[in-house]
Amino acid sequence: MMQSVAPVLDVLIVGAGISGIGCACHLVRELPGKSWTILESRGDLGGTWDLFRYPGIRSDSDLFTFGYDFRPWKSRNAIASADEIMAYLRDTAAEYGVDEKIRFHHRVISADWRSDEAVWHVTARREDTGETVQLRARWLFGATGYYDYAQGYRPDFEGEESFAGPIIHPQHWPEDFDATGKRIAVIGSGATAVTLVPALAETAAHVTQVQRTPTYVLPVPSEDKIAAFLRKVLPEKTAYGLARRRHVLRQRWTWLVCQKYPEFARRFIRKANMAALPEGFDVDTHFNPPYAPWDQRLCIVPDGDFYRSIRAGKASIVTGGIERFTETGLRMASGEEIEADAIVTATGLNLKLFGGTALNVDGKRVDPAERLVFKGMMLDGVPNFAFAVGYTNSSWTLKVGLLCQYFCRLLAYMDEHEWAAVEARRPEGEMRARPLLDFEAGYVKRALDSLPKQGDGPPWQMTFDYIEDARMVRRGPVADPALHFAPYPASHVQAAE
Repeated sequence: MMQSVAPVLDVLIVGAGISGIGCACHLVRELPGKSWTILESRGDLGGTWDLFRYPGIRSDSDLFTFGYDFRPWKSRNAIASADEIMAYLRDTAAEYGVDEKIRFHHRVISADWRSDEAVWHVTARREDTGETVQLRARWLFGATGYYDYAQGYRPDFEGEESFAGPIIHPQHWPEDFDATGKRIAVIGSGATAVTLVPALAETAAHVTQVQRTPTYVLPVPSEDKIAAFLRKVLPEKTAYGLARRRHVLRQRWTWLVCQKYPEFARRFIRKANMAALPEGFDVDTHFNPPYAPWDQRLCIVPDGDFYRSIRAGKASIVTGGIERFTETGLRMASGEEIEADAIVTATGLNLKLFGGTALNVDGKRVDPAERLVFKGMMLDGVPNFAFAVGYTNSSWTLKVGLLCQYFCRLLAYMDEHEWAAVEARRPEGEMRARPLLDFEAGYVKRALDSLPKQGDGPPWQMTFDYIEDARMVRRGPVADPALHFAPYPASHVQAAE
């Protein structure tokens, strides 16, 4: 069954996670006359924070920078649980009326740009009814993140069919799983594994983290006492702004130190680990990665809970290759046997850009891997399409907030000059293309061939300096030599007359 074609929206946002809600709030605040709606494939808002339900799930960035710049984070916890983050997103969406404009259970299948109309024709499928829905919009804003919500990364392990207990991926955590009294092996070394180990260890008989290679792990306080003091003596928005600025600078300097002085950063992190772990613990085997700090994202441990589990004997770490699963657990390449009643494969994510939406421009399929990214938010040769990808070296939302501000400025500029469409066009001649994300994480490296590319100079580079980016977005010109604007087609002009 096909629904009748709806009126043309100004903006169609795909995804009701932190990026999509943020984009909608910016439209409400800065361009209140615009018509828009959000399509969300799931049954609730929140994106990542609604999808993942594993024990202990929390942010790995402080909420003063992971939250929105226009709405203060009020909790005492700087590193927050998924429940707190979901409450913040719900309250923000309600405050700006965003929750009333989300169409849940709508999965976008394809989007077709038609130059003769200067409009996107979007096809969505109702996940709850199977119905097909057609929508039209002047702009399409992809706020889907960059990983596959349907399936996490799960390598095959030799002999896993012989294991007698459950094998669980954190992206598909079973509601009825009870860790009480169980011996649990957690395979992985990233943020998910480091979060799961202490959460499971609260009730499990024992938790063993099994990692092929170590990750840099750094303890941080969950509460920001300076922010709490500022909140007592200053107006809320002022206190939040100062705390946010402080965390922006801390993130930036941490990353710069790791980039410029990797051996110093390695020694600093090692010293912090030695202080937090039991005396005599083999730090160099289990906490000394073969790569430099921030080649992959640092794992944050709020209040040292991960280390406490190890000190209490509730958790342990085994580093090395897995030979096979056995009926009772794991056998390592070293011959060591790890007894387990359940195995958690915290082995990572699969990337899927734009939520798997098929993009077409005037009947021709767009292959993202052949496109360059303009200012980190548009694909060359694809009109009136923007998307949100956050920072990898600091809070995701910092970058997304800037993209949304530039997006609103661009829409206002087009209204002022009566432009209907804009596309970024790569310069003539050769431009050296580089991977979109210069990041060594496995989930990124596995997907590089399918991702768009960045160029070797502005505005075609992905930038990672929030302070410099903020200056450019807020004060720099909207128009750029790479942007080509087009007027409304004759059919639109005639209809208006």
